[in-house]
Amino acid sequence: MDLQTLKTTASSMVANGKGILAIDESHGTCKKRFDALGVDCTEETRRAYRGLLVSAPGISEFVSGMILFDETIRQKDNYGKTYSEVLSAAGMIPGIKVDTGAHDLALHRHEKVTEGLDGLRDRLEEYALLGARFAKWRAVITIGENIPSEACYKANAHALARYAALCQEQSIVPMVEPEILMDGNHSIERCYEVTAKTLQVLFAELKEQGVAPEGTILKVSKVLPGKDHEAERDPKKVAELTVKCLTENVPHELAGIVFLSGGQTPQDASLHLSLMNQIGPHPWPLSFSYGRAIQEPALRAWAEDQSDWGRAQRALVSRAKMNSLASKGEYTLEMEQNV
Repeated sequence: MDLQTLKTTASSMVANGKGILAIDESHGTCKKRFDALGVDCTEETRRAYRGLLVSAPGISEFVSGMILFDETIRQKDNYGKTYSEVLSAAGMIPGIKVDTGAHDLALHRHEKVTEGLDGLRDRLEEYALLGARFAKWRAVITIGENIPSEACYKANAHALARYAALCQEQSIVPMVEPEILMDGNHSIERCYEVTAKTLQVLFAELKEQGVAPEGTILKVSKVLPGKDHEAERDPKKVAELTVKCLTENVPHELAGIVFLSGGQTPQDASLHLSLMNQIGPHPWPLSFSYGRAIQEPALRAWAEDQSDWGRAQRALVSRAKMNSLASKGEYTLEMEQNV
């Protein structure tokens, strides 16, 4: 493990005004989004769409790196350059999703555990050769009647910690992502409780495995009520409770925190992040690692005319700029009128 390399990479990932773009959708997720817009989901259409994302002019002003899928890190643009090479040439950091998805947790109905540890050391060695400098592993925590269970908290935290240790062994920055799903009718207070417990168990496991927090990035969901909860959404309360939960449960020496969008609208995702950064100062940078909340306008534009990359790329950069402003606490909803 080269701790200085880890610290340098992690610091660059959350540099002032920059965040991470997630373009690591599985084939299944990609197909759902393409189907909804009438686009065939093939290896070539996926290559083309992700090609326009990694090569968007000006994106590196607001995005420090991108999370790639296994297929994507092996693909090349029309000039024979790998997408890792395209990102690096533009001053961005290539990352890679390494888990193999969430599966049913044995003996625990309605709960999941993320798999993919088998063979991970060898895969990380290969991904490093392919240009990856950080990785991502996503766990999912569901809130419901009598869940999450202790077994779910511990199983997912342990897997995240073992993954993170293997990453740091290869001097690859681990992005640990325990996502609290928005599904359900739980209150924001219940989400706070579950998020706090998730973080406590996670960081205890990371410490147990010897993972260096200063070379680690946390990707986390915001403290939100369930999407079926009847109470009115209060963006300021979301920001305040999220910051409080993180401050009380995340080691201050952590390199940085980025948020997932988790089903929020692009505008809500930007607003919540901006409000959180207005509360500061924080022990760590608070930025974004959004997928659909940045991609959505670009995907729609590309689906309408796959030959017009410029329009789609401008939509992508515009959305990334909004989140860059949010990461500095400078975004307001009024800015959307000029987008």
